[in-house]
Amino acid sequence: MHSLAQLEPTWHSSALESIINIVKAPDGDFESVGNLANTLSDLNSLQKTIDFLRSAPQAEQAFQKRPRLGEIDLEKLSRLPTNTLGYIYAEHFFKNNLNPLIPSGQVENDYQFFRAHITETHDIWHIITGCDTNIVGEIQLEAFYVAQLHFSRFWLALLAKNLVKASIYDIEVSTKYMDAITQGWLMGKQALPLFGTKWNLLWSKPLEDVRTSFNIILSEIS
Repeated sequence: MHSLAQLEPTWHSSALESIINIVKAPDGDFESVGNLANTLSDLNSLQKTIDFLRSAPQAEQAFQKRPRLGEIDLEKLSRLPTNTLGYIYAEHFFKNNLNPLIPSGQVENDYQFFRAHITETHDIWHIITGCDTNIVGEIQLEAFYVAQLHFSRFWLALLAKNLVKASIYDIEVSTKYMDAITQGWLMGKQALPLFGTKWNLLWSKPLEDVRTSFNIILSEIS
């Protein structure tokens, strides 16, 4: 048996190594992102996040019933009125030449459901928050996640990674990055909790009405 004192230095070293590797990797390198997520997903922090999220009724119900987003028919959604969440969601994928993220593996406990739900709703959060899919938009959404998910080691590490990369490779982008962090953080703090929402019941709703219902107040990054 390893003592906690022995395990912590090992974990710290692994976390730092993962952060260094993702700083060196190109933006959007999913392998390095996955490695960082696996390294920083310690059960203690995850449990604190889950406990925080469960204070919202829809999140508590989601952890109990573990609903999934389900099969996504982008062609069907694209036939909805152009102002609806479903239509704009489909257009998001067509415009960016993307496919919906479908988590693999079993969902048999709170930890697995948390990761699956965050993964499969990531692009919906992009649309709801108005955050672009470029690096500045991703940073804004990362800050929104940090505000909404409380103890968010993974998302906080992604923010730190972007600031480190800026300080090393391109200091000129630092103002845009800081604006993105500030605006994403404030938007996440003032918004109602998004986690656990049954988005597939809202496809036909106007996007602006959905944003209003969650008190999402958009702001542009200059």
